Amino acid sequence: MGFFDFFNNDIAIDLGTANTLIIYKDKIVVDEPSIIAIDKSTNKVLAIGRGAMQMHEKTHENIKTIRPLKDGVIADFHAAEHMIRGMIKMIDSNNQKWLPSSHRMVICIPSGITEVEKRAVRDSAEHAGAKEVYMIHEPIAAAIGIGINIEQPIGSMVVDIGGGTTEIAVIALSGIVCDQSIRVAGDSFNKDILDYMRRQHNLLIGERTAERVKIEVGSALTELDDGPEDYEIRGRDLMTGIPKVIKISYSEIAFAIDKSVSKIEEAVLKALEISPPELSADIYDNGIYLTGGGALLRGLDKRLSMKTKLPIHIAEDPLRAVVRGTGLALKLLNTYKPVLMT
Repeated sequence: MGFFDFFNNDIAIDLGTANTLIIYKDKIVVDEPSIIAIDKSTNKVLAIGRGAMQMHEKTHENIKTIRPLKDGVIADFHAAEHMIRGMIKMIDSNNQKWLPSSHRMVICIPSGITEVEKRAVRDSAEHAGAKEVYMIHEPIAAAIGIGINIEQPIGSMVVDIGGGTTEIAVIALSGIVCDQSIRVAGDSFNKDILDYMRRQHNLLIGERTAERVKIEVGSALTELDDGPEDYEIRGRDLMTGIPKVIKISYSEIAFAIDKSVSKIEEAVLKALEISPPELSADIYDNGIYLTGGGALLRGLDKRLSMKTKLPIHIAEDPLRAVVRGTGLALKLLNTYKPVLMT
């Protein structure tokens, strides 16, 4: 086996709206923002991932930055293909150049995805050089990544709050019993923060600033036991048109994103409502697992547990739970065959 392992070029990809992660040989080798910068005049790819993120919203007319995924699905097919190809190249540059690049790929997709969107994922992976493409639903990948034994006849509820979608699923016997997939997630929080700053403070900020604010002082509750310090935001004053700085507290951000958080709460309640009573009993015992970048939002676990009266567990390293699960599914392909789609 050892010798053939050398030629084993299988990769697992978590193709996210905000970040793309790739596992190769059981290690996370790529963890980059899902964004690509293209030169308009020549259609050449200038940068992918972090490099493109630094250019985002700072470009002149000859360069455009594209986020190929929107709401968890591929919105710009060509850009997505270039991005996947570029990210796979990032692995190969660290490894042997002369190896054949026939990859088996396992890619995770949202559970509320349509056939057409699924086809787009498969096609762009094949164009990027995959021989076999398997797909796995994100909540199942997240459950495997957290370390839940999904084959047992025991219900587990996973809430995966990503960049574009929030996936809520009750999983038992290697399958999704009932799920809710809503397009309210990290990006919605950013948009809320952006709108709030414009309405309340007459301050125009960019997406990247909104993202940074969310990470530094984002909160789901207006009152936290040990809240973060106030954060300085730089932007353009809408009245004068001059750049200015204001300080903002976590309770303001909690107020700004309150509506989106409520939508996530409602979806969780809806999923609990439609799950079979026997599984509800299991969920009462085991609680709800939070994964994805949204799980890092301060006070979200508390707010959900106040709403549902259930124990809420935040996965360790929630940003990487999904890709770890995808990597395990790739490694134990035969065990997890039932949950993979081709």
